[in-house]
Amino acid sequence: MSKDWIPKSKEEQLILARTWLSMLPDTEWNVSKAEIAELAALTAAAEEAHRQTVNGSGGKTLNALEREALRALIEFMRVLRRRRFVVAEEVDFSIIPRGNCEVAVDFWQKGAAHKEKPNGYDGAVVVWGVRDGAPEHPQDLAHHTLASQTPHTLQFVECEKGKTAIIALAWHNERGILGQWSEYKTAVVP
Repeated sequence: MSKDWIPKSKEEQLILARTWLSMLPDTEWNVSKAEIAELAALTAAAEEAHRQTVNGSGGKTLNALEREALRALIEFMRVLRRRRFVVAEEVDFSIIPRGNCEVAVDFWQKGAAHKEKPNGYDGAVVVWGVRDGAPEHPQDLAHHTLASQTPHTLQFVECEKGKTAIIALAWHNERGILGQWSEYKTAVVP
């Protein structure tokens, strides 16, 4: 059974898009008029391409146009949903000692070949603390910040030198929704 929220059939995908268009203006999703207009244009293009494919000869050109129109529509709907509800991407990071009481956290989207934050995200929430052993929950660590660029430098105080810092990260999207926490990583404060 698929866990994807997008229906498999083209007809059901178009029904979902039309349903969104009818309900989005009345929701608390904070979808802008420009986003609704773009969704309407993508839906109209996909419906027209689908109509031509069904009513036409079904040639390669029409089929390709339909596939591309539906792909663009579905991708836009995924972005809208992700920006408002779901933080599906996971963050991974490495720790780099920088110098006197400084540690850099170099972070990226887990599995990505680049270090750009995912589209629609403010950055990563970084939590850290100097302590013996990891806490039950990352939010129990003493310090936190939102890092919008990587690497992000963490400052420690002189008395924390030589002690173990525990660090975890989670993506933070534009709607303020926090993603899944990374595993804990540790570093000795230089």
